[in-house]
Formats: sequence, structure tokens, C-alpha cells
Amino acid sequence: MKFKGLRWLIVCLVALATIINYIDRGALAVLWPEISADVGLTKTDYAIIINVFTFAYAFGQTLFGKIFDWIGTRLGFVLAIGVWSLATILHAIATSLMTFSVFRGLLGVSEAGNWPGATKANAEWFPIKERALAQGIFNSGAAIGGIISAPIIAYLFVYLGSWRATFITIGVLGLLWLIPWLIVYKSGPDKHPWVSESEREYILTGQRNTETNEVASYAPGAGEILSRKESWGVILASFFLDPIWWLFVGWLPLYLAETYGFGVKEIGLYAWVPYVGAMFGAWFGGLLAQNRISAGWTVNKVRKFVIGLGGVIMLVSLLLTMKAATPTIAVLLMAAILFGFQTAVGNIQTLPSDFYSGESVGSLAGFAGTAAKLAVVGLNFLIPVITVNSYAPAFAVGAALAILTVLSVWVLCGRIQPLSPRSA
Repeated sequence: MKFKGLRWLIVCLVALATIINYIDRGALAVLWPEISADVGLTKTDYAIIINVFTFAYAFGQTLFGKIFDWIGTRLGFVLAIGVWSLATILHAIATSLMTFSVFRGLLGVSEAGNWPGATKANAEWFPIKERALAQGIFNSGAAIGGIISAPIIAYLFVYLGSWRATFITIGVLGLLWLIPWLIVYKSGPDKHPWVSESEREYILTGQRNTETNEVASYAPGAGEILSRKESWGVILASFFLDPIWWLFVGWLPLYLAETYGFGVKEIGLYAWVPYVGAMFGAWFGGLLAQNRISAGWTVNKVRKFVIGLGGVIMLVSLLLTMKAATPTIAVLLMAAILFGFQTAVGNIQTLPSDFYSGESVGSLAGFAGTAAKLAVVGLNFLIPVITVNSYAPAFAVGAALAILTVLSVWVLCGRIQPLSPRSA
């Protein structure tokens, strides 16, 4: 059996996994008003729990980056989503700060596999000109997960009448995802029995840089990766950018609760809006990059232009959010922020495959992911301190981070093209 456009089915499955990923991780924030009242936990406890998650996520990025390079994309995703689904279900038996922290830590380690796994899958299955679009489709899964998670979780809570039953229900979704994944994803495009010869040829020949006519074949070890300034451009861009996303994933429900007095139902009505902007931004950033490469722009010019554009959109919107007068204005500006974020991040996430071959892509993506989550940990410690009277200081921090993200790529990444060993 041959399947036309198999690469698009695979990236859609990865996007679906990402939707489930965000439903699972978003449940704690949406259900927190009920959990805190039931278990007797505080805002400080919440910060501790999400920081345990974030530390674990940071460790898991590097761990799973290597795991995906060792055991491959197919089994890597099975391990990641299988464990994080079980971890979600275990939240139902949590009764204290300690048990929530343990289960949240397990969730963090396993959910971390999604990003390096997706980056590696896209590097294997897509030509260079389509990688940003493929990454955008993957990232739109995060946005769609953000859109639907709050309403779904709120609905399940109202329907089931229990936050514990809600965790069990959403955890089962990930286990069900394993069925189509194991059926569809058998190997890479070079050996997959379902891929047509024309698609195989299109993928493999399209992995040459149009400017240099080179395929990224350089696959260094961890030490060599970390010795290149280009790698540090990717790592630092992720370090500065990721906290902007997590400012909303982790704190938007609490912002709505504390600023406007919202409960679970009201949070469910408003918290999805910013992720609509994220969804469109993911598609926009990918399509814009594909369009410009097809028009003859170099990969170097395209990546820097699109990342810079995303940075400008984030900067302006974050500054305006500091003065938002109503919840409607606030969430619409947040939609613009996440539009800019996703415009930039899809192109940042393709940089490992622009520089290195598939054997090292997962490793660099993992290093970048670890750095990103360590930055989020810092943000989570900072938020309770700087938001005592208003969330405006948090948005100001986000604006500074948007500037530093763009500078990391423009200054450190040099010319974006396949790298060679220094001895060559």
C-alpha cells in the first residue's frame, strides 16, 4: 500500500499528540480553584508544583533529545506519550503538595519528549522549504490544545463533578493516540513501505540547502555541538523565548482569577482566546517561510526575517497588554502576543536541522529545550513576587525577552546553512 502525502499525515499525528499534551498540562491551572479548596493548597504551593514540572521538563528535554537519537522517532513517541498519559491519570490520587509534585514531575519528564521528537520527525520527513510549515503545524497543536483545553476541562469538570475524574478522562486520550501512531509510523521516509517513490525522492532531494547545494550531514557529539556559537544561538533564543509562552500557559488562568475574580467557568470562557492567535501564528510563520524560500530567498534571510517579525509583534503587544483595561482587551492582546510567538518559534525550531544532520538534531533540540525550561523556572519564581499588585511587570519582562530572542539569532547564528567539522 502506498500513501500519497504520508509526511502530512505523520505531522498531523504529531500535532494531535501536542494537542493532548497541552490538555494534560493545562488541566492543573484550570482546575486549581477547586483543587486548592479541596486539598488546602496556596498560590505559593502552585508555584512550587509548576516549578517541579518545569525542572523535570527541562531535564526531560535533554534526556529525550538523546533518547530519540538513540531509539528513533517511533519508539521515542511511544515512550513519551505512554508515560505522560499515566502520569496524568495519577493526578487523580494526589492529596498533598508532595504527591502533586511527584506526579507533576513525572508528567514534566515525559511531556518533554514531544518537542525534540517533533523536531526530529520533521527533519526526517520534510524538505528544507517545508520544514517551517511542518513545524508550524506541530506548533499549531500546542495552540489548538490551548484553545480547547480550558473549555474541555471546564466542561468535563462540570459534567463529571470531580477534578479527579477529569484527570483520569484526559489521561486516557494519550493512551488511545498510541494506536494510530504505531500503525502509521513504521520508519523514516527512506525505508517506510507506504511512502511513494515520488514523495521519497521529493523529501530526500529537498533536504539540500538551495544556496550551498549541501545536505546537513554533520552529526557531531554533544561536546562539539556545545562548542559551536550557532548552537548557542539556538539555545539562547529558546531560553529567552519560551518563558513568554509559559507566562500564559502557567499563569493566564490565575491572572484572570486574580485580576477579574473569575472562577472555573469564566476561565473556561476566556482562557482559550489567546491560543487562537497562536494557531494562526504557527500557520503564518510556516507559510511565510515556505513562500519566501520558494521566491528565491536564502534560508538565512528567511529565518532571520520571520523570527525578527515575530519578535516585533510580541514586543508591541506585550507593552500594550500592560495597560489593558478589560478582560476582553487583555485576551485579544494576548492573542497577538502568541501570534508573534508562534511566527518566530517555528523557524527557531528548524534551526537545528538547518545546521546539523538528523543524528544530532534531537540532541540540540533537547539542549535548547532544557535551557528554555530553566528560564521558565526562573519566571515561575519571579511571577508571585512581581505580581503582588499587578501583572504589568510580568508583561514588561516578556517584552525584554522578545528583544533578546531576536538578538540571539541575529548575532550568534551567523549565516544559517549546514555546518561542517572545523577540521574540514
